[in-house]
Amino acid sequence: MNVDKPSGPNVVVIYADDLGWGDLGCFGAEDLQTPHLDALSASGARLPNWYSNSPVCSPSRASLLTGKYPAHAGVEAILGGSRHTVGLPDQPTLASELRDRGWSTAIFGKWHLGVESSYTPLDRGFDTHFGFLAGCVDYYSHIYYWGDENPLHDLWEDENEIWLNGEYLTSVIARRASEYIEQHADGPFFLYVPFNAPHYPLHAPEEYVARFAHLPEDRRIMAAMIAAMDDGVGEIIGTLDRLGLRQDTIIFMSSDNGPSIEERNWLNGEEVSYNGGSTGGLRGHKGSLFEGGVRVPAMISWPSTIPSGQDATVVGAMMDLLPTILHAVDGDETQIPVESDGISLLPAIVSEADVPQRPIFWSYEGQSAVRSGRWKVVIDVTESMTAPVAVREGIFDLEVDPHESRNLRDEKSAQFAEGRIAIAGWLNAMRP
Repeated sequence: MNVDKPSGPNVVVIYADDLGWGDLGCFGAEDLQTPHLDALSASGARLPNWYSNSPVCSPSRASLLTGKYPAHAGVEAILGGSRHTVGLPDQPTLASELRDRGWSTAIFGKWHLGVESSYTPLDRGFDTHFGFLAGCVDYYSHIYYWGDENPLHDLWEDENEIWLNGEYLTSVIARRASEYIEQHADGPFFLYVPFNAPHYPLHAPEEYVARFAHLPEDRRIMAAMIAAMDDGVGEIIGTLDRLGLRQDTIIFMSSDNGPSIEERNWLNGEEVSYNGGSTGGLRGHKGSLFEGGVRVPAMISWPSTIPSGQDATVVGAMMDLLPTILHAVDGDETQIPVESDGISLLPAIVSEADVPQRPIFWSYEGQSAVRSGRWKVVIDVTESMTAPVAVREGIFDLEVDPHESRNLRDEKSAQFAEGRIAIAGWLNAMRP
């Protein structure tokens, strides 16, 4: 072992794509099995009040990596979408912060924070890159299709295009990530594994589809894709176990946003809305600032430090991951970048200590919302990506009504007014 290497925990971040709050056994799913993720949750803390900072993928990934709100990070919309942004602006990321501390850094999976030169993972703190750069690819051909654009093959190893036609990408990502752990077992390393599952196109190997023959066709393919990802997580954790690394490895797992009912979320080539993902009864889907679009399954495990089998009820968001991880690595909070919008939740997770109470804000495509304690205020919120506005002005008590079924706008007019003023001030601060 190189004696010059720093000491400290390895860090593994596993990110699912369009995985709903109700799509894991440990979050209440009864029609599919996710034994590896359930075991991961049981080995540490389940985070039932965890949020994405955006109801769509690119901004949520920007927040995870920078510790900032999407507007502060410079990515507010889906890259390549109607409001085109080139990519994540150059700034410190969780990868660059850990690399500066001596950690090896790698990403295996979906990037979706820039496809052009100078916006790739290698330009944002990662030493090693394997995966695709755009928003989605075919799971077997690894070709990107979007509308009338020309199909584009999108699979890379560092800066080199590679071809693995016919190999199921979820399994490839898990295998490559496990190989990386083998090669860097002397650590410490930061391994970011953003799976593209269960994002469309809806592809799964027959062996997984057969496991769920009893389910309706729409739920069956989603269950199969999630099961393949769960097995991939099991392969990664199994490698850590076999190499004796598990005790001092932090593993965080979550999803970029809620499940999709986009028009492109087809089944068997049919252009019909597909509802295979589950919000666990929460209102809204991907693209919505209702809970179903932004509250996501999450868990964190660090066997040497975090007590097992707990529900950490602290309210957190993806921007909190960077300060939490750096706090764990450094042993204190003094080195957390001052421009971070998140806070370290490590004390709350490790010992249930109080952390500063703060509101969490969202803004996306004309929608806005804030959660402060039990109250959530929403303005012009829709149910999904392209749906019309469902609630112009609303306030919900998430403690008794997490499904946002009862709008208390009239009964709680003072609390609503406070939330609306807070949203306006936050929007002005994000976009001066």
